[in-house]
Amino acid sequence: MNPEPGASADARRSDVTLPVGRDSCAAWLYRPENVERPPVIVMAHGFGAIRTLRLDAYAQRFADAGYAVLVFDYRHFGDSTGQPRELLSLSRQRQDWQAAIAYARALPGVDTGRVVAWGSSLSGGHVLHAAAHDQDLAAVIAQVPHVSGPHATIAMGARHVTRLGVAAVKDLTRQLTGRSPYYVPSIGDTGTLAVMLDDDGIGILRRLAEGLDVDSFLPHNRVAARILLHMPFNSPGLRAHRITAPTLIQAGERDELTPTKASRWVARRIPDSVFKTYPCGHFDPYVDPHFEGVVADQIAFLNSRVPVRQ
Repeated sequence: MNPEPGASADARRSDVTLPVGRDSCAAWLYRPENVERPPVIVMAHGFGAIRTLRLDAYAQRFADAGYAVLVFDYRHFGDSTGQPRELLSLSRQRQDWQAAIAYARALPGVDTGRVVAWGSSLSGGHVLHAAAHDQDLAAVIAQVPHVSGPHATIAMGARHVTRLGVAAVKDLTRQLTGRSPYYVPSIGDTGTLAVMLDDDGIGILRRLAEGLDVDSFLPHNRVAARILLHMPFNSPGLRAHRITAPTLIQAGERDELTPTKASRWVARRIPDSVFKTYPCGHFDPYVDPHFEGVVADQIAFLNSRVPVRQ
């Protein structure tokens, strides 16, 4: 198998498919060269996002460090199947995580007893939820994780929450009457109806999608609004005390979407945790100048807790 364009010579990437119920999750599988039975890292993106939005940059670094990496898109998103499109369901995404971890544990040629769960933003909460229920994970990395529905909701502000609530009810009404979803953008500029706001929201999205056909991707920057009725009650941090795996939690000091205070509180409840903060906002860890430091800390954590055996 030849390396994918842009891949380093010592890490090979292939396309794989994870069956989940009647649908399937599209995934990349990275395998490092010259490493026998490497640990395997399972990765997925955050709220409404897909793997092509910079997860390949992380995965390549991990593969260069000697780790196998499985990167998947949730059902209804990206290259995965599932109708309607851009339907975000917390329960279905958690099922996708279970399927991906099970797939990793059945892979030939890797150390199936050392599986690491990596998540960011909403998926940072998903991996904490998974670790609280799966005591066999070797380690967890949660980058700017969503840990508390109430904290995240309060941080959004009453006016924005009210507008999103109206949109959510509209979408739920359409669902109950058998019509297509009512969508809201996932990321947008301050003052718009997007779920996650930033003064340069669309600019951030373009940076995450650098190298892609951004204009063709932008119409998929959306979620069915009904998920917003569930997000205030999604608090995976409440079960943090059940997590036995070594856990790295990374927070942005200027993160207005997943507040640092909540992440620090969760880290304190995990028996074996490392908590790090960075002078950045919610989306900054994915891109320069903060990406290099964030991913270096992740690799250092992996080397100390789940080292590659040469």
